[in-house]
Amino acid sequence: MPARLRSAFDSPDTKSRYVRRLFSTIADRYDLITGLLSYGQDRHWKRRLVSLAPLRPGVRALDLACSTGDITYALSQAGAGSVGLDITPRMVEIARGKGRSGSRPGFLVGDMVALPFGDATFDVVTTGYGIRNVPVIAGALAEIARVLRPGGVLLSLDFDRPSNPLVRAVYLGYLTLVGSTLGLALHGDPDTYRYIPESIRRYPGAEGGSAIARANGFAACERIRVLGGLMALHRAVK
Repeated sequence: MPARLRSAFDSPDTKSRYVRRLFSTIADRYDLITGLLSYGQDRHWKRRLVSLAPLRPGVRALDLACSTGDITYALSQAGAGSVGLDITPRMVEIARGKGRSGSRPGFLVGDMVALPFGDATFDVVTTGYGIRNVPVIAGALAEIARVLRPGGVLLSLDFDRPSNPLVRAVYLGYLTLVGSTLGLALHGDPDTYRYIPESIRRYPGAEGGSAIARANGFAACERIRVLGGLMALHRAVK
């Protein structure tokens, strides 16, 4: 593993700085990359996530690490008053520019470990590929629990970390190979998307993430296997 990528995981501060730089670099190609890495399934997974949300008129929803806004817009189209937040200004700029008919979500730049909202503000919080990328998972989940109302729901989509060592090795090897190829082709740097498998190696996985959620304000957590367990949807209730 390259030294600069290895150093990204030295501390919460180094990871935060690395992630900020990375997503600023890939923002304009984010939709393309998520489509390629998921073989076109990314939008389907996000629609499934939104379908699990208890949406009705008057519901307030917050989409964290909203990237280019797919989930935020879907929440709005389903009737929620939705807000998308992302730490990367260019992501938010792209999301605002999509301007889908019939949807009027709000977007802002912000950090999901220090949310600019009062306690018990939202009924639903969603995030796509967000929890794995925060510097400290426990802190992010505690902050999400803070802004959720009692009985509120957190829904998260992310890569999972297979427990079987052989499956995990093949999975991470595939992501490393494909990520290196895409990084070289799109950015002239094979390390650009190697961050994904490296972050998965250090991720506690769906079961570990559920345990952290229960320790930080959530009473019930459910894991839904996606793509044979290589991906996961999480549903946690405050």
